[in-house]
Amino acid sequence: MATARKAISPEQTNQPFAYRQYSPEQLRDVLYKMYLIRRFEEGAEDSYMRGLIHGTMHLSIGQEASAVGICTPLNEDDQITSTHRGHGHCIAKGADVKRMFAEFFGKTTGYCKGRGGSMHIADVAKGNLGANGIVAGGIPIAVGAALSAKRMKTGKVVVSFFGDGANNEGAFHEALNMASIWKLPVIFVCENNGYGMSTSTERSTAVKNIADRAAAYSMPGVIVDGNNFSEVAEASHIAAERARAGEGPTLIESKTYRYRGHSKSDRNRYRTKEEIEDWMSNRDPIMLFETELKEFGIIDDKGIEAVREAVKQEIAAGIEFAKVSPAPELGDLGRYVYTEVA
Repeated sequence: MATARKAISPEQTNQPFAYRQYSPEQLRDVLYKMYLIRRFEEGAEDSYMRGLIHGTMHLSIGQEASAVGICTPLNEDDQITSTHRGHGHCIAKGADVKRMFAEFFGKTTGYCKGRGGSMHIADVAKGNLGANGIVAGGIPIAVGAALSAKRMKTGKVVVSFFGDGANNEGAFHEALNMASIWKLPVIFVCENNGYGMSTSTERSTAVKNIADRAAAYSMPGVIVDGNNFSEVAEASHIAAERARAGEGPTLIESKTYRYRGHSKSDRNRYRTKEEIEDWMSNRDPIMLFETELKEFGIIDDKGIEAVREAVKQEIAAGIEFAKVSPAPELGDLGRYVYTEVA
């Protein structure tokens, strides 16, 4: 949803970035996407509990502002790599929730013909190079895509989403070093939700902030409130402009929180109910964004309810589409696993 910067009037100079950069219509679309991500994951969770989805899934409920904030400043042909907790990234980059549900349900109308499921959705047409079940697995892929963009002079920027657990993997350090040496147009986005599986970052990471590690690779390290859309969008906008200008990579640490456990098998015994409730009640990204939109006169309660109802209908239609879509034929078991050249 990248756009030309709006003219700024004197009374706007003290407004948050998002309200200077985007139109009211675009900001309402941001709210819609944040709700779409949350309701998609709640719908997927419900479908899992009903036995319609098999395997496991990793939900990002509570992290919606991070995904939408990073992707909003990007152009449609810019690219991302994602993680096992990547449904929000996929939707924020423009994916169709009907095809996402179909992928979850293992149907042929899914993005990967039902072969990928929750952790391996890709939407190359929208620039999503794919989610990855390997911790830090998407980071070197993003560096490779950014190298291609630089060599081919496409003007593309590549974003690599990863969790806090990935910052202690060797691939993280190798990728940041190479990207900095070659001044590649890549943005490294660490969504730090406080826990790598069941281990807190305080116990697993030597530095206080993951963004502090950017200094070792001669790139900017930026810390943002991952539940504040405007903060995240501003950091992404600046990093993208820097990358397009040939100035190299940026490391953004988006501090956020997941309301659910690591995966569907996580019983959440390492977090207190008080901690979870505090984030849900006082720092919910959708609630905070709604409050801001109302304060700036972008939307009212009636408008918010209209957004919620429209999202509800889109999610219901997506689940129904997945239910009635055909299952793969046994004879096609070996197809759609690798790239097929016509």
